[in-house]
Amino acid sequence: MAGNQEQREKQAALEKSTPQMKVTEEVLRLDVPGETIGEAVGVAKNSKGNLFVYSRTGKTATVKGSAASMLFEFDSNLRFVKEWGPNNYAAGFAHTVRVDKDDNVWAVDEGANMVVKYRPDGSVAMTLGRKEEPLDWLEKYIEEGEHLEGTPNARPWVFNRPTDVTWDTEGNIFISDGYNNSRLAKFDKNGNWVGAIGERGSAPDQFNTPHGITADATGNIYVADRGNRRVQVYTPDLKRTKIIEGMGAPWSLCVSPGATQYLFSGDGNGKIYKFDLDGKLVGWAQTSLNHGQNGCLVHELHCESETVLYKGDCSTWTVEKITIGQ
Repeated sequence: MAGNQEQREKQAALEKSTPQMKVTEEVLRLDVPGETIGEAVGVAKNSKGNLFVYSRTGKTATVKGSAASMLFEFDSNLRFVKEWGPNNYAAGFAHTVRVDKDDNVWAVDEGANMVVKYRPDGSVAMTLGRKEEPLDWLEKYIEEGEHLEGTPNARPWVFNRPTDVTWDTEGNIFISDGYNNSRLAKFDKNGNWVGAIGERGSAPDQFNTPHGITADATGNIYVADRGNRRVQVYTPDLKRTKIIEGMGAPWSLCVSPGATQYLFSGDGNGKIYKFDLDGKLVGWAQTSLNHGQNGCLVHELHCESETVLYKGDCSTWTVEKITIGQ
């Protein structure tokens, strides 16, 4: 993800020729009674200003004997509200949380290979994917043994370490899937499988760890192709329109609201990049210095506006509010 020497030099030259944005960082004080916040890999807000944090923390689970997946809600004053989906079947290894235009809350669980849609009242509205139980895995190992090498072929409906979710203007669902399936998957608004594009590789329409996804107001879909250090952009019918580079290794993406939208991309090294939707880098910022850790300093970004971002950090177990100066 750090790139080779040529890639690092090219990125450094681009940053040198692009304005560095001044930012103010505020580490949010988030307290959950009886729990540790854990790795704050997912962060999102709803229309009321409430904050959702999807955290790798927890005590028990059924995903191969371990779990790290709890979804917390805080009000606009950062007071704890509740845990969403306590002890739910899809809790395994948290990855991202998103809130759609109707305030439904979507949790993407990499360990359970599931995506869960919660209604605004916290009830479950939809589940996508299916968890592999410890018994399933043990049975395969006993029956197949040494033949369990490599990654199984991608199949409709089935995820393999999914990473993120977004929607187009019609409510169709797009999932970056993910560490092993290396594809962009599409479902209709009712959760019916539509299709997918991608396989592992570095050519156009191939992916090397699609780690994040977002959409703009017209429904274009932006996929963070992290291992290939680029963003691939698609129409809602899965037709590629452009490839954007210059953001290092994109761990997470978000598009700011408003009449003029911008694409923000975060690298695990703490750098945040701002692009116009034509793919031009217009500014960048360094965050998360001197926090005692590195490597996963930006895991998910939420764009509240063009100047206010929220950042989930799995290295230092924090959520930060990032304010970009004028």
